[in-house]
Amino acid sequence: MNGNSMKKIAYANAVADDKVRRFVPPVRVVRESAGVSDSAALLDGVHTQSFVHFNPRECILPPGGEIILDFGLELHGLLTVTTGCMKLSRARITFGESVSETLGTPTQDHAIHQELLSLPQLGQVNFGQTAFRFVRLEIPADAPEVRLIGVVATAIYRDWEYRGTFLSDDERLNRIWEVGAYTVHLNCQDYIYDGVKRDRLVWMGDLYPEIRTILAAFDETALVEKSLDFVRDHTPDDKWMNTASSYSCWWVICQRDFYLYRGNYAYLREQKSALSKLLNRLLACVAPDGSEALTEWRFLDWSTADDDTLKHAGLQGLLAWTFDCGADLASELNDPRLALRCRVAASKLRTVAPDCRGNKIAAAMQILGGVGDARKLNDEIMRNRPDHGISTFYGYFVLLARAEAGDVAGALDVIRSYWGGMLDFGATTFWEDFDLEWTRNAYGIDQLPVPGKDDIHGDFGKHCYTGLRHSLCHGWAGGPAAFLTEKVLGIRPAAPGFVQAKIEPCLGGLTRVEGSQPTPFGEIELSVRKIGNKERRLLKLPKEVREV
Repeated sequence: MNGNSMKKIAYANAVADDKVRRFVPPVRVVRESAGVSDSAALLDGVHTQSFVHFNPRECILPPGGEIILDFGLELHGLLTVTTGCMKLSRARITFGESVSETLGTPTQDHAIHQELLSLPQLGQVNFGQTAFRFVRLEIPADAPEVRLIGVVATAIYRDWEYRGTFLSDDERLNRIWEVGAYTVHLNCQDYIYDGVKRDRLVWMGDLYPEIRTILAAFDETALVEKSLDFVRDHTPDDKWMNTASSYSCWWVICQRDFYLYRGNYAYLREQKSALSKLLNRLLACVAPDGSEALTEWRFLDWSTADDDTLKHAGLQGLLAWTFDCGADLASELNDPRLALRCRVAASKLRTVAPDCRGNKIAAAMQILGGVGDARKLNDEIMRNRPDHGISTFYGYFVLLARAEAGDVAGALDVIRSYWGGMLDFGATTFWEDFDLEWTRNAYGIDQLPVPGKDDIHGDFGKHCYTGLRHSLCHGWAGGPAAFLTEKVLGIRPAAPGFVQAKIEPCLGGLTRVEGSQPTPFGEIELSVRKIGNKERRLLKLPKEVREV
């Protein structure tokens, strides 16, 4: 560094972090042990600087003492602890997406959630890189007392403006749109993660509802491209994305929808080689009789993971949907031969409709892939205990399928009961999985354990998300936000990049809906009110967008 010419600090080969950091104080003391003094001081704003003398307020934790703090909502980041200690001490810090997680043994997979730390004399400790709402601080019995000047969360997130909006006369639906968008927003870190506590990885199938939610809520595209390219670049030509043939299908579908919403032809053109290779490989996965023959790993959703028959029924629809999208993309990329082969393959797949055996996940994929009769499957399968037998991931596709069958009202009822059920138990973000049966005798995630009741976080889950390993902020669960914008507000592109738009609101029993959809030219704004048997519509379009 040359002190005479330097205008600002500049490190060689440094890359700017495009996320922001904000200090967030706790809002509630959930529990404190005997001997803790002035815990309310920790709720009194943000305090991050030690001082040698005359600190006005300190929370004192004695040896063996503990305190559990609530930051009011799920966030991503780290914990910043500022001390007024005159001696080195120690504290065990435990992060929790629920109160019960702070009282248990949280997973250490993908991020460290519990650690015994040294606390400096008159100093500060920053710890963690995860999702949490609650934090427990425990002082070992043989450690000196700890004098706390401040304990704040340092939230780390992308400072994106919510350009998409959704409001209706149903406050529960409005809240669900907000929580769905916020859930995905928190997962937008260095890449678009599946879960911001766990796995903090880029999973191609999980990306579809996340990308659709980003397209509904934000005018941001760089992270979408970065995440799609990351999976592409980390997949050899002879392997499936994330090792799952279905996840390679989702890459094609994501590319088509992303191009339709944003119209970035230069980006699409960069995908031509990878897209051509992948579609040709997928074309080899159609059997002579029209059945899908995708190879391992054959995965739809964890709810169907152990049933080969149901996986086959659902993959039949997914592969047909994939070839529809592949044909659209190949046409845009001036490859008519590949486009024709995709259309022929999709038509062939639609000659075979494996039995869904009453399963909503499989039925949804058949509807969306044009394999099964939408109204028939909706009447026979979707309406049978409609908020059961779904998941927070594929529940989004169940909603889309019900709309395809003309049953938006039924889809809204599922959103209210299923996603709303998580809100009823303290959720501020949506979960990796959820089952309404869990709620029968459970206490909420914001409560201390209740004797005789189930811990809705620690006592349930299956597959890779049992107990406290279960993520309570999973991006694939944000789909209702995208659904409400596309199917209820009814705004979607009719040509790449929204140069043409279809405006087809469907209130599904609501009397008022209004909101906005981001486009490359600004927001499309729509307000619809039902008055008697008529609807009054106010529409504002950017000048570059034409309604068709």
